Amino acid sequence: MITAATTLKVMPPSPFSPMLQKSPGTIEHKLLALVVTLIVIGVAMEAKCDIFMGNWVPDQSGPIYTNSSCLEIEHHQNCIKNGRPDSGYLYWRWRPRDCELPRFDSRRFLGMMRDKSWAFIGDSISRNHVQSLLCILSQVEEAVEMYHDEEYRSKRWHFPLHNFTLSVIWSPFLLKAEIFEDINGVSSSDIQLHLDQLDETLMKQFSRGLDYAVISGGKWFLKTAIYHENGTILGCHYCPGKNLTELGFDYAYRKALGLIFNFIIKAGQQQKTVVFFRTSTPDHFENGEWFSGGTCNRTIPFKDGEIEMKDVDKLMRNVELEEFNKAETRASDSGQSGVALKLKLLDTTRLSLLRPDGHPGLYRQFQPFAKDKNAQVQTDCLHWCLPGPIDSWNDLIMEMLERVRNN
Repeated sequence: MITAATTLKVMPPSPFSPMLQKSPGTIEHKLLALVVTLIVIGVAMEAKCDIFMGNWVPDQSGPIYTNSSCLEIEHHQNCIKNGRPDSGYLYWRWRPRDCELPRFDSRRFLGMMRDKSWAFIGDSISRNHVQSLLCILSQVEEAVEMYHDEEYRSKRWHFPLHNFTLSVIWSPFLLKAEIFEDINGVSSSDIQLHLDQLDETLMKQFSRGLDYAVISGGKWFLKTAIYHENGTILGCHYCPGKNLTELGFDYAYRKALGLIFNFIIKAGQQQKTVVFFRTSTPDHFENGEWFSGGTCNRTIPFKDGEIEMKDVDKLMRNVELEEFNKAETRASDSGQSGVALKLKLLDTTRLSLLRPDGHPGLYRQFQPFAKDKNAQVQTDCLHWCLPGPIDSWNDLIMEMLERVRNN
């Protein structure tokens, strides 16, 4: 069973072995043996450390970039420019329980990515994430935008000094879907979701060859949708009055993850792609939802144990972990251990759960109360301020990359 923690591998012979065989019993021999033991223990503890379990701790050094030093911040996440009055949310960092998590090293990352390609595939949280990475990397090299789709949801950038290509691919369901929403999320018709077909854009990107990909699903599966399979309507999620079988969002989410993981396993026979599956991120709406007056006014993180996940988030997370474990088992059972090694779990759920203070909230739009102190504004308690807690997701990715290289 695969968990979020990295398991310890068999260590190669120590370079100190020949020295340890000499002059046993001497002080020098004993000191050297102690040093080697401490090194081995340190490596073992680091390898076993679950970087996804821990707490947020104060960090006066603050973010690597600012909203004025990065040009890639979407205006909905530019909380400082939009007038958010507090800044305490910027001065925390994620600390795993059993090890230190180094800050993201932009120069080293770009060096590792020379002549490589990376894609973030998912919904607007993936776009939020890629903008965070762009902002961090911009302190070393500015990316050049090479492409965007009509809605500016999918984009591609190039880092010319390192020949590194970074993309975000809009695929909120990972499946073929007909979506009838405007930019504000207002639907004119029910979503039509095909549970047996992956998104063509996603598959094309993989067929062109990727070195790394971060794939994620999540909140879009909570929307009203009609489910299709084998060319027929199978049922739906939340479609009262339609006289269709209510299958639940988890049914469709499980189907989607099973399909994408099977695709990755099959593609792994020819592809070199390292795939990070990012778990879903909980929202922090209190006293309602985004459409019913929900707010997120907290200004400090929760500590571990101070908050419980909502039932819907628990269900979503269970589906994710179960399907990820099944994929790992399928890859191993089919003799494709290399594929299993290239499929990584980026478990951002719990550390995100502890950050109710990191969202735009009322400040998803510019100076919302400048003209009317009692203005009714839409609140965003799902996406993340930039800079903000989402920057730590890149610290996790950097650490996972180092572990992949070391193994």
